[in-house]
Amino acid sequence: MRAKITYFTLAALLVAYFVLAGSRGVLLIEQGTPVTVALGLAVLVLPLIGVWFLWQTTRFARNAERLARELEAEGGLPPDELRRTPSGRIDRESADEVFARRKAETERAPDDWRCWFRLAVAYRDARDTPRARKAMQRAITLHDDQRGQQGVP
Repeated sequence: MRAKITYFTLAALLVAYFVLAGSRGVLLIEQGTPVTVALGLAVLVLPLIGVWFLWQTTRFARNAERLARELEAEGGLPPDELRRTPSGRIDRESADEVFARRKAETERAPDDWRCWFRLAVAYRDARDTPRARKAMQRAITLHDDQRGQQGVP
């Protein structure tokens, strides 16, 4: 719950920043000189990119959470089998061992979104965020494709 509160607080701050930056861009455009119009347009582009990025991130998080709930209902969430240091951090060797098993599982069933979901968790535990995100995107795509083939909205 704490992560959601932090996420929504930061998202609200970003939206406020986008509005502020966008209003400054409009003010620059209203000046009417070629230089201020060009700068105003450039300033307006940044909030647009930011809004797109925030939307994509929110949509990704919502879809990943949807898959986690479905996998939990099926009893298929991966158990926490990682060793931890006394401070609570994940032991790197342990994460690598679990990752190797999850990777092998995914290679045996490359069209199963559940395997890709568990692989994404293993990547995250191994502190490989870019690959974790790609694996989760693959899980979401496979899940949605399978639901579409079954005629489920």
